[in-house]
Amino acid sequence: MKRLFQKKYIIPFVLSLIVITTLQNCERDDICAATTSTTPRLVIEFYDIDNPESLKNVPRLTVYGEGQILNEDGQIIEPIEASDKIIEDYVNESSYVFNVNTNKIGLPLKIDDGLNNETITTRYILEKDTNQRIDATGESNTDILEVSYKTEFVYVSRACGYKSIFTELSVTRDTDSEPWIANIEIEETIELTVENENTTHVRIYH
Repeated sequence: MKRLFQKKYIIPFVLSLIVITTLQNCERDDICAATTSTTPRLVIEFYDIDNPESLKNVPRLTVYGEGQILNEDGQIIEPIEASDKIIEDYVNESSYVFNVNTNKIGLPLKIDDGLNNETITTRYILEKDTNQRIDATGESNTDILEVSYKTEFVYVSRACGYKSIFTELSVTRDTDSEPWIANIEIEETIELTVENENTTHVRIYH
């Protein structure tokens, strides 16, 4: 009688342990943790040209992809307010900034054009003193940043799938008669490869 009692309760107990262990294993495999490194943005910091080791805010900076801001008729325009394509706060996962004083931005890099290991070139508008244009009190100063790279897809996990990293990075300024960007340097430590957002990839001096 005692053995029957033990079997009656031991077997369900063992089965319960197996189910719990299986569920725990599935949870670890099937959920992509928020802390997992995903496709990185290009992290840029701005430095003082007269004191190269000191960060320096760009006054009233707006950054957006060339040709990405359209009006209701589909015509390319300059942004006049924050939108879903221009996000104000870098700390809260922003991709762009609008009319803010900042010394750091993160730019998303396109990946769909590089499926055949071709070089992708993306152009970004960097507008300084945006407030003067918006308030009609003067003129802003716009430089164009040209970013070229290749994409490489890296397997992360079953839950997270693949992420992209970027190789053969090149960043240049499209010159004009009155540039506000004095110099651009790619950090030597990244070896022209953008793998995560834990480091600065590019320094811009102004």
